[in-house]
Amino acid sequence: MAAADGGETAGEPRLRPPSLFMMLAEARSIFELNSSLLFSPLLLRAPKGDGHPVLALPGFLASDLSMAPMRRYLKELGYDTYAWNMGRNLGGVASKRGALRDLLQRIHETTGRKVSVIGWSLGGIYARDLALQMPDLVRSVITLGSPFTSDVRATNATRLYEALSGEGINDNPEIQKAIAGDLPVPTTSIYSRTDGIVNWHTCHLNPSETAENIEVYLASHVGLGVNPAALWAVADRLAQAEGEFKQFDRSGPFAIAYAPRENAQS
Repeated sequence: MAAADGGETAGEPRLRPPSLFMMLAEARSIFELNSSLLFSPLLLRAPKGDGHPVLALPGFLASDLSMAPMRRYLKELGYDTYAWNMGRNLGGVASKRGALRDLLQRIHETTGRKVSVIGWSLGGIYARDLALQMPDLVRSVITLGSPFTSDVRATNATRLYEALSGEGINDNPEIQKAIAGDLPVPTTSIYSRTDGIVNWHTCHLNPSETAENIEVYLASHVGLGVNPAALWAVADRLAQAEGEFKQFDRSGPFAIAYAPRENAQS
């Protein structure tokens, strides 16, 4: 597997982006949205929130509208949800750092509480970077299909990202290496091996006592943020008490949708 800085490990090929077939299959995301609506009564039986603030960061080319279903769901469960309010996400991990720090600081000052940060795809990279920069303000990080480790060029959006953001994927190797490493806060990476945009290996973190991977079977990249099994996992992770962490219990109502822990972390 490629090294964390985007280079190649000796004797091993670079990771490849998902195939054209997998990318075209992303159209199934509409079924994931419809499923979450169908299962909404069940989803609302997830553990209730304690009112702490949750910041939702959209993926590349997406806006706050993409995270609206998740924010509504979490608000129903009792969380104080926040959008990023920066329009469409056109990328720029380095260039967005200052604005995101200011946003996190404002939410913390407004609420007086640590903030859980959820990021979908590129938004998850921002979330991990925020936790590294301002760990005292971040309660936990949850990423959804975020390519933050290994050969991060193994996506079907790399060239477009570089063109629109003005940043090369490997322009900031120190930042990239730090984001790929361990975080100082509880961390969950939710991903799917059937992701048609990013190679799932790039979403796989090093599991520890405060970090875990949750693999969702058959989920798409575009639909991961509205997938009912992913939504349940997000709600379950957020419901943990501040300063506490235990591994995700896959025996809940969507148990059939999750890979076993030993497979998800191998």
